[in-house]
Amino acid sequence: MPFIQEHEPPKQHMERTRLFAVIALTFALCGPVTGAEPVKSFPADMAPAERERLALAGRQAIRDKVIPAFRSLKAFCEDRYLPGARDSIGASQLPAGLAYYQALLADATTTDLTATRIHELGVQEVARIGARMDAVMRETGFTGTRGEFRTFLVTDPRFFHTDPEAMLAGYRDIAKRVDAELPKLFAQLPRRPYGIRAMRPEEGNNADHYALGAADGSRAGYFEANVNDLRTRPKWTMETLLLHEAVPGHHLQIARAQELSNLPQFRRNLGFTAYAEGWARYAESLGDEMGLYKDPYQKFGNLSAEMLRACRLVVDTGIHAFGWTRGQAIDYLVANTGDTLEVATAEVDRYIVWPGQASAYKVGELMIKALRAKARAALGDGFDVRRFHNVVIDGGAVPLAVLEDNVEQWIARERRGVK
Repeated sequence: MPFIQEHEPPKQHMERTRLFAVIALTFALCGPVTGAEPVKSFPADMAPAERERLALAGRQAIRDKVIPAFRSLKAFCEDRYLPGARDSIGASQLPAGLAYYQALLADATTTDLTATRIHELGVQEVARIGARMDAVMRETGFTGTRGEFRTFLVTDPRFFHTDPEAMLAGYRDIAKRVDAELPKLFAQLPRRPYGIRAMRPEEGNNADHYALGAADGSRAGYFEANVNDLRTRPKWTMETLLLHEAVPGHHLQIARAQELSNLPQFRRNLGFTAYAEGWARYAESLGDEMGLYKDPYQKFGNLSAEMLRACRLVVDTGIHAFGWTRGQAIDYLVANTGDTLEVATAEVDRYIVWPGQASAYKVGELMIKALRAKARAALGDGFDVRRFHNVVIDGGAVPLAVLEDNVEQWIARERRGVK
């Protein structure tokens, strides 16, 4: 790996903490069943006798089957499951200890990076990105702390759309500007188009995301923007989100892979988190080269997204290798990202139940950036960023070690003048 120096993690005391999230989930699932909505409303053309028959059958099913089942589940959770659950939250407290967590990291990052090295990389990145965030904040003339600036950004009405169609129009404007810049960064682009549409109302406050197109090309990909709660979707996140989820991020990489006729079908649709999310994170950084982030608020949003991924390296390893408590992890996120307590809590609970996965994003990004730097140093004036990007995406999704090998072989061919 081009950016690692390995050494063994130190032995540290593992603090035991009650997993309150499990208890909360138990009582949420096992609370009293009070509704019988399906048997309270019937089509207007249904006969009264049939309505009464179905209503009676529904009430009996709820009384005789549903409520007893929920009571049984509640009793099981209280009497058997929770008393048997462990108090610690770290994966390294499970059988096989730290070796188990190290195996999870290897699976998520597709590297041999140790927990200690990932933690160190995270600390370094948090410091670097934090300094950049503070510098961008000062460009706006704001004189308070980073936390106060973040509060300002999430409360000032000027930073929010008030109409869903206006937000979608904003995203489409960004997409047009980005599309025009892509030929400068890629030797070959996928033919498959993408669209921008609103997320369905029933998805609530889920994250904005990419819905991939059909493998056979019969359906375009879509960036689905969350317009369900505009007060949680500030304008200064929009450029970064479009780059990550659509182009040159997930859509461009996935659509290109699906069109690679030299790969078998399963390889065209294969996924590795470190590669896919690493590419999408790297794609966010290309905004500077494409002339985006001219607004310091948009740049601060870009850095905020990068800061979260850097913090994940620290927090994920902190919890699962170094004995961090849930509260300690939440406090770290709040202090460095400026996110609310609620957002940080949700993030940390995700890391607790999915050890290693959160580290994949930043590790993948760092690998691609390191490989670009390596190629530029090796090829000098002969380095072509367009050809480099196609080497990264034209092998389909691969483990990072394979990606490294692919780029090194490309560098050797470039040196020999083989196209």
